[in-house]
Amino acid sequence: MDTWKPTLSPAYASLEPAYRNFLETDTSYFPSKENYFNAFKTLPREKVKYILFGQDPYPREESAGGYAFIDMKVAQLFSDSGLSKEVNRATSLRNFMKMALLARGDLTLKDTSQEAIALVDKSLLINSIEDLRKNFEKNGVLLLNTALIFTDKKSSAKHVKAWKPFMQTLLKGLEEDAPKLILFGTHAKALKKNLDLEKFESIEIEHPYNHTFIANPKALELFGPMRLLEK
Repeated sequence: MDTWKPTLSPAYASLEPAYRNFLETDTSYFPSKENYFNAFKTLPREKVKYILFGQDPYPREESAGGYAFIDMKVAQLFSDSGLSKEVNRATSLRNFMKMALLARGDLTLKDTSQEAIALVDKSLLINSIEDLRKNFEKNGVLLLNTALIFTDKKSSAKHVKAWKPFMQTLLKGLEEDAPKLILFGTHAKALKKNLDLEKFESIEIEHPYNHTFIANPKALELFGPMRLLEK
């Protein structure tokens, strides 16, 4: 976190005073004020090569842990029958896992079924969402939502807008190193409209919620070499 202070301090100061007061005094949102900066606590600034931008935290307190795309409610990634029940319920994570297995050569385009995944040798693979997060970070991927907190669905757009000056100031502070931005789906278009991203190379892919993500050459080329599922 210390390496981020020169960047985070002005970014936080750029928030509207009333919104800062809300963040500092309210307890109804999640992740809590102790956790919504978690992505900056576990990945040092100088190791950031990519920023994977999500929209806002999962709308479940047990799932929202301060990292984009990482569902803390997921205990195990795999089961004897293939992917775990928790992963199968989370469409985006399920498709992302299938893409990563396809990139490794464990699956073929013809068969990404549970039965095919059950046959994969998993002795060298991770099996927890925490290890997936760590593997993202080993590859220099900052897992950042554009709104760092969640209250209710109808307020999501309000929070994204409130965090906009923070995100813009943060990116301004990162221009010299200019990490690549990983932008998923329609959210990518909104980010390009709302933030000045001219100094950054962006990699735009459809959201993993879409089944086509599994075989997207751009996704395979980007995430395959990261070996995100390997111990």
